Amino acid sequence: MIFIRSALFFVWFAIISLICNIGFIWALAAPRRFTVLASKTWSRLTLWGLKQIAGLDHEVRGIVPDGPVLVASKHMSMWDTIALYLVIRDAKVVVKNELSWVPLYGWYAMKARMIFIHRGAGAAAMRDLARQGRQAIAEHYPIIIFPEGTRKKPGAPPDYKPGVAGLYSVLDVPCVPAALNSGLFWTGPAGFIKKPGRVVLEFLDPIPAGLMRTEFMIVLQDRIETATARLIAEGRSQSPR
Repeated sequence: MIFIRSALFFVWFAIISLICNIGFIWALAAPRRFTVLASKTWSRLTLWGLKQIAGLDHEVRGIVPDGPVLVASKHMSMWDTIALYLVIRDAKVVVKNELSWVPLYGWYAMKARMIFIHRGAGAAAMRDLARQGRQAIAEHYPIIIFPEGTRKKPGAPPDYKPGVAGLYSVLDVPCVPAALNSGLFWTGPAGFIKKPGRVVLEFLDPIPAGLMRTEFMIVLQDRIETATARLIAEGRSQSPR
């Protein structure tokens, strides 16, 4: 039954992606707010399909303060990017530059002025990340970053990259850690399997601006990993094996 419902959701996902990408193509020539509207509409339809077709609901705990802030989130599945972008007001997301080459998706991401990072470019990448981050904060946008740079399976050892500390140190804004357990439910090869249950996304207490990089990284990792472990244990009590 899980496989069948996952397959039906895949069909739904493909249909709404096609309709939204083509139906909102005009937004690429309109002001940025229409591209944001298109993206959030797609996100809402995706989460609606997850609940109605796959039986996968979600819960959001905690809040993200209004105004410019850095949100550093655990990353386990595609669900994370969909939900975070929908829940947080008009955020700029730090994404790998390769995604800008993806037809349609890349066009919308560039129009929405996401923060693209050239992984592997070393110090130049960090300078560019800092420049884009400062500009976003100056324009009062919140920023979303995944500190490990890639998806991690539930229970996998953490691997936090220094980019988040570098960005935190130059922005001079609070950082809101975020924990989640989506990897228990959005799983399988290429994330095809969608298990019924409830994903929990939890925004933790903000880390104030001004900490030294080393101290910041210790606090950030401890808060996210501790909360994530708790949410994984909670999710495993409801997730089908």
